[in-house]
Amino acid sequence: MPSPGQFLNIIADNIEKAIIGKRKMIDLILISLISKGHILIEDVPGVGKTSLISAIAKSVDCSFNRIQFTPDVTPSDVIGFSMYNRKTNEFEYKHGAVFCQFLLADEINRTSSKTQSSLLEVMEERQVTVDSVTYKLPTPFIVFATQNPIEYIGTYPLPEAQLDRFFMKISLGYPNHKEEMDIIELHKKDDPVSKLTPVASPQQIIQLQEMVDMVHMSNDISHYIVSLVEKTRNHPQLTLGASPRVSISLAKAARAYALSQDRKYVTPDDVQKMAIPVMAHRLQLTQEAKFQNITQESIVNQIVKGTSVAMP
Repeated sequence: MPSPGQFLNIIADNIEKAIIGKRKMIDLILISLISKGHILIEDVPGVGKTSLISAIAKSVDCSFNRIQFTPDVTPSDVIGFSMYNRKTNEFEYKHGAVFCQFLLADEINRTSSKTQSSLLEVMEERQVTVDSVTYKLPTPFIVFATQNPIEYIGTYPLPEAQLDRFFMKISLGYPNHKEEMDIIELHKKDDPVSKLTPVASPQQIIQLQEMVDMVHMSNDISHYIVSLVEKTRNHPQLTLGASPRVSISLAKAARAYALSQDRKYVTPDDVQKMAIPVMAHRLQLTQEAKFQNITQESIVNQIVKGTSVAMP
């Protein structure tokens, strides 16, 4: 039986058979997966967002559904609806697309806020409530969402409550010259994603998720995490700082990262490595900061560098 770190590398290596030059992002997504965290990938069209998620779904033997979000998609398409059955004289619930283990919400910011909000209960509680009846979703359950930058025509910015449900937000970026040549070579024949076969089972993912909770985190590390989060709440360039949910998520991500390194305890370095992907997307900049081209990532980086790891 491989160690947790070795097992995650096996999954990542399998994904890399179809996805070139994105190992760091693959590792972050796998850390989010074993943290039970939903992930948002924001980038321009054509850089491989959907292909990456499809490759992950192919590598883990979980049920997979994809919703292509457009302005005409309704909440009932996502969570399902009740329909009257004349034969039984009863209402029957018809499952929506969320009833799977891996859900790809493709271009989530191209649908209305009402439809986006239908995912709030799904992401937070992993259940669906329709007509006062609650239906549990299968485990593991993870939402992988993609979106194009909000300055593109025909998009709807995600509300703060929705952004806060995403455990991490990442960006793939363009490949370098060599990587793009390799991508061309890889796609000369069939779609490489279609050739992938599973190397992990749902039970193995659940086992890793349980192991994350067993990684030791000292009170000193908890103090360090809270210190980082608190500094966002009175930062002069932010109108909205990080909530206690961010503290919980950062602690979880640090534990998962430690497990991926085959350690049973968390270090300050684990927290620092997870700070930007976990924290940055939940912060709201002031208008002045936006005019100065300051980013949430730069503020988190500044806070991390300016916060001593020395504990009281």
